[in-house]
Amino acid sequence: MSTNAVDVTIKIEAGSKVDPLGTGTPLLLGRVSSESEVHPSSSKASTCLQIYLQDECLKHRFIRSRDTSSVVERPERLRAVKIGLAAAIARIEEAEGALKPSDTNVSVEDELAAALGKMNIATSDGGLIRARSISVTRSTATVDLLNNAAVKYVHGDIDGDVYLQNLKAWARDSEDNITKKGSEMPEGMPPLDLYLCPSSIDAIQGAIGAVCQAVDSVIASTHISPSDPRRAFVAVRPPGHHCGEDTPSGFCFVNNVAIGAAHAHLKHRIQRVVILDIDLHHGNGTQSIVWQINEETYQQTLESERSPSELDAPPPTRGPQIFYGSIHDVLSFPCEDGKASFVQAASTSIHGPHGQHIENIHLQAYSSETYFWDVLYKEQYSALLKRASQFLDSTGGPGDDVMIFISCGFDACEHEYPSMSRHNRKVPTSFYHRFALDTCAVADVYARGRVVSVLEGGYSDRALSSGAMAHICGLVGDTVQVDERWWDLENLIKLEKATKARKFVRSSLGNADPEPWLTRTSELLSHIDVYRTPPQPSRNWVPPTSRTLRERKKLSRNSSTPEVASKPSKDTLTPVPMPSTSVSASESEIVSSLVAKKLPRVILHVRPPEGTS
Repeated sequence: MSTNAVDVTIKIEAGSKVDPLGTGTPLLLGRVSSESEVHPSSSKASTCLQIYLQDECLKHRFIRSRDTSSVVERPERLRAVKIGLAAAIARIEEAEGALKPSDTNVSVEDELAAALGKMNIATSDGGLIRARSISVTRSTATVDLLNNAAVKYVHGDIDGDVYLQNLKAWARDSEDNITKKGSEMPEGMPPLDLYLCPSSIDAIQGAIGAVCQAVDSVIASTHISPSDPRRAFVAVRPPGHHCGEDTPSGFCFVNNVAIGAAHAHLKHRIQRVVILDIDLHHGNGTQSIVWQINEETYQQTLESERSPSELDAPPPTRGPQIFYGSIHDVLSFPCEDGKASFVQAASTSIHGPHGQHIENIHLQAYSSETYFWDVLYKEQYSALLKRASQFLDSTGGPGDDVMIFISCGFDACEHEYPSMSRHNRKVPTSFYHRFALDTCAVADVYARGRVVSVLEGGYSDRALSSGAMAHICGLVGDTVQVDERWWDLENLIKLEKATKARKFVRSSLGNADPEPWLTRTSELLSHIDVYRTPPQPSRNWVPPTSRTLRERKKLSRNSSTPEVASKPSKDTLTPVPMPSTSVSASESEIVSSLVAKKLPRVILHVRPPEGTS
């Protein structure tokens, strides 16, 4: 880990329209403000929650094979999150009485106008979102991995940026290495957990840029209006909490949250940081980085105490003090093999000695939601926030030098794939709402309301959309009366049906008129989810071979089904079949941008007209 300081640089694309704080580029949705015709009696409210999207993150994709059926960390995860974000905004608008009757009657002309409007992505429509306390920003911020102080602080090396240089080289040479060796990752690194493509660096640098932009915005807002707490949710990928200083792991190549904390320290003099990790899996990379930073800060403190300084000398520069707390399944990755070092790290609880502030809590199975909330959450999981509060009390109490981050994974959600949550250590979807509420309450007391939540895991569409919806409602705080039935199973099924990806077909809920919040969600999603995953460039996926079509037998005159075709001989090579995926229907339609389309087999039944022999 390098502590050499260089300029903290976040690049914004040329030509971007910078927001009033100078921290980023508004999405074409524009800044959120209340409309006078909707809220005639209310004055314009300040933004409380800002949501950040980063389209560069769609560029990180699996190119080792056309078979992506086993790839769960996929670009399409971001669309599922956006569905949850749009649904949360629609529900909040509905709770505030901001939905108009016309929202349920969208004409074909209106749909066409909206489609044409989306083609001009530089246009800003400041009146689209009506929720009083939410804004959405399409971030164009990015960083240079080799020239950014926060990145170097976390992933740099005393002898040079060895890991960062290697990471850029692995991505740059990924296609060549796949052709030559079958894998773009070096030997010794798990190929099933890690993948790269030439544009992965754009995604990684864009994710870091969006996180740092959110940090800047949150801190700037509390300086401008100290009484107005500011929170942010950053929807980026690839995730980061498994990545240590120079050890990529579990889909993670850089540690987004650790870099965000370093950026807050280096640029804004944040000295005390709380990181709350609620991913299903232990954030072994984050804990390792936090341990190193705390160790260095502790040594600096000891040295300053041993060496008395002159009376007029400035106070010595010290690193930050960081609390890391995690709620996770100790039976899952990276602990599922029972390796002592991983299990011990995921079970560590130390508060103060050697300057360390670490708390780990293991998820437990629950038989009912009553047991979850009255026993597990109340007595065990909420202890994470109590420990964080104790850390802040012991290091100076409330102050302007405090910031809170959430490593927000949705893979512990009750709706996650069974294959991902194999040990039944789950949480109800409402956990993401209530934990966000409780975290914001701690932030209001100690950190001037500053909370930055960053997407980590979560892999099924339903887990991502429901978790994001609940989490956003929690981050908004108690300014809105939230009904946790908004994300019950019945409403989630309606949401999935209303937002199912179709081409040239309007979303439908059957013959019944859609509920206003569903129509509004679809409208918001059509603006939020503008970009799609870029198609993969043509590559020679398999060596060219001489192939012949298998024999097909004609239909029997008296049969409506074809006879079974004969099996090809051993000497005949059959075409490579397209992979069958285990994702939902909506996911498979979205992923069509990554995989060549397979035309459906159509069988025509020809019968003689009625009345003829």
